[in-house]
Amino acid sequence: MTTRDFAALIVSLNYAPEPTGNAPYSTKLAEGLQRRGRDVQVLTGYPHYPEWSISDGYHGMTMDQRINGIPVKRLRHAVPAEPRTLSRMHMELSYGLRSILASWRKADVVLTVSPALFASGLAVLKARLTRIPVGVWVQDIYSRGLEETQGSSSLAAKIMKRVEGRILRSASGVAVIHERFRTYIVDELGVPHDRVRVIRNWTHISVPENVDRAMARTRFGWAPEDIVALHAGNMGIKQNLENVVDAARLADLQGSSVRFVLLGHGNQRQSLEKYAQGVKNITFMDPLPDELFTQALQAADVLIVNEMPGVKEMSVPSKLTSYFATGRPIVAATEPDSATADEIRASGAGIQINSGRPQSLLEAVEELVADTKLAASCGAAGVPYVQSVLDESRAVAAYQDWLANLITTAR
Repeated sequence: MTTRDFAALIVSLNYAPEPTGNAPYSTKLAEGLQRRGRDVQVLTGYPHYPEWSISDGYHGMTMDQRINGIPVKRLRHAVPAEPRTLSRMHMELSYGLRSILASWRKADVVLTVSPALFASGLAVLKARLTRIPVGVWVQDIYSRGLEETQGSSSLAAKIMKRVEGRILRSASGVAVIHERFRTYIVDELGVPHDRVRVIRNWTHISVPENVDRAMARTRFGWAPEDIVALHAGNMGIKQNLENVVDAARLADLQGSSVRFVLLGHGNQRQSLEKYAQGVKNITFMDPLPDELFTQALQAADVLIVNEMPGVKEMSVPSKLTSYFATGRPIVAATEPDSATADEIRASGAGIQINSGRPQSLLEAVEELVADTKLAASCGAAGVPYVQSVLDESRAVAAYQDWLANLITTAR
């Protein structure tokens, strides 16, 4: 066997048909490796995200599927009604325990995805005991998230930092999605620099050309005079979408033409809908199939990223990879020194404003749309950034080389 003929096992709690979060990346990587002739298997959970309930049609404790030619084994696990730290830990451990008891037949290398961190820790443990090289693909940093939401001095943050560092140091290698992640993992978690590889996420949607924006807006019920500011993706705590609802409430009071649209699902959606009762300038939309999803993005006037004040390093919103591909300008309500703000500046695809300020969000949308030259410039910058930095083929090739190197190094 040459290192390019390896068999890979991807251990990922999330996988297709989940439409958002880590699942599209795990799915596209598996399919991309298979197209390059690799033998790929997937060990995953039952679809549950972002609704936080197991999807209809998935029963029993185990399911075997073949999705686009990939053999996929599903393992049932706990799903919390409210995904807080302890309940998420329970979910990850229930999946992780089942995943290490499952057969890892003929795997030359294992790739485990974090989140789920605790399931990844169990996968690393089994891989070490069975002498299989294992890489951890870090999509979010758990300990940094707790530091940013609870304070770095909190007991939970300190414990998580030790746990996360131990898991990542125990792996054969670590892949991260942003240079900021590598800096934190090396400097704060003690992982050797030469064992951390930066491989960027990519745009996982196909954006059609020449979309009839007027027809799409009519389909979605948006009036011609509406200035549509759309947020797509998960509605969770770190998105702090109460800020968007408050901006919509101000739009009502000030007679603004801005209509805020929240597209997607998540554990905070129900409370957000309750919070938005009586607000006319906001619309909630259920998740859409890919074709309609891209039409919605392209039909909007502005695309929104909104983050909780204090969030800087814990994640890079996956929605950005889709936003950049649409050619629409972006307003990012985030900390000015956050990883998200770095992406906006690097791409030139939008403007950054401070998080947690609804009046600033409303004004930024109005001003960006009014400045047609700036809006067009921002929209035009996203596509070349995707082509040069966020290309799927380049990313999959990099993962193939990285996994092959893990095998070579382990020999």
